[in-house]
Amino acid sequence: MPSSHAASVAALSTAVGLEEGFRSTMFGVTLFFSLIVMYDAAGLRRAAGRQAAVLNRLIDEHFEHPEQGAQKLMELLGHTPLEVLVGALLGSVGALLWYTWGTP
Repeated sequence: MPSSHAASVAALSTAVGLEEGFRSTMFGVTLFFSLIVMYDAAGLRRAAGRQAAVLNRLIDEHFEHPEQGAQKLMELLGHTPLEVLVGALLGSVGALLWYTWGTP
């Protein structure tokens, strides 16, 4: 599943670039924001998901009676780099289409 976060921030950056210019300060700010969001989606959150999987496995293997009512950690966090890339491409294409056909 493509990253909706990457798609939305890529669409924002592309739209600002088309409207304000790709050499504008506003485009630079939105591009920086977009890169942080995409890094977070593919890197930090994915690493947190891997750590959650390891912790859940450790609890299952090393404790005879894990606390009843304790919730397992969420393991499906983040996206693969490919999912982020596809989301960013979809967002950029969507903004280009909107700019081309959606504005008078």
